[in-house]
Amino acid sequence: MNRLEVRNISKSFGGVQAVADFSLELKHKDIVGIIGPNGAGKTTAFNLISGVYKIDTGNIILEEKDITGFEQHEITRAGIARTFQNIRLFQGLDVIENVMTAADPYTNYNIFETISRLGRRKKQEAENMEKSMHYLDIVGLKDLAHEKPGSLPYGLQRKLEIARALATNPRVLLLDEPAAGLNPSEVRDFIELVKRLHKDFDISILIIEHRMEVIMELCRWIYVLNFGKLLASGTPSDIQNNKEVTEAYIGEEDEQCLL
Repeated sequence: MNRLEVRNISKSFGGVQAVADFSLELKHKDIVGIIGPNGAGKTTAFNLISGVYKIDTGNIILEEKDITGFEQHEITRAGIARTFQNIRLFQGLDVIENVMTAADPYTNYNIFETISRLGRRKKQEAENMEKSMHYLDIVGLKDLAHEKPGSLPYGLQRKLEIARALATNPRVLLLDEPAAGLNPSEVRDFIELVKRLHKDFDISILIIEHRMEVIMELCRWIYVLNFGKLLASGTPSDIQNNKEVTEAYIGEEDEQCLL
């Protein structure tokens, strides 16, 4: 059974076709990549899957359930979490509070308990903090739990976004250019983190990324978008040896960059 199916989705903005008849499959505990030149429609596809934009045509199927047209919070509750190309953290909250905000909607207490901070609220807040600390530990931020996100290096802020996404208990994790802005050491560290998540969690991962070492090392299957349309799909080896992909993605003079 596929964990996520994207079936022939399309989206236009003012007559410009941003995504056209795009489909993909993400299997159980799979890691799949989406690549393509700037403006190819990659982030738009993520925005359609996660409910940021409404789909013009097509369907999103999560574990055989059609979630097309769901609101963003409904899609998150259904089991899809994401990070963003531009980091979106709550700068006024501590690191751990950023993670706790993601898990808080899943708590269960009434208005009286909210006001009085008694009963289930007190218990569930303690459980939420414990779980959030666990996710911070996974990404290597446990010792920085009470720092402000703005005080963290860029690479650690990226990890905080991942910890916050994990706090929603996703079955599908969408990572939008997670290695952007990272130095080579941080890129290596990120690759190892994704490998650990893939090993230790029951999640499937879909990655948009320009850093080809990330895509080639992590992904079982790669989809290539160009001008909103699927140009090619295949294994990393297939994509490396596809001349049409090379020319569209980086230009003939830079073919070796895909190797």
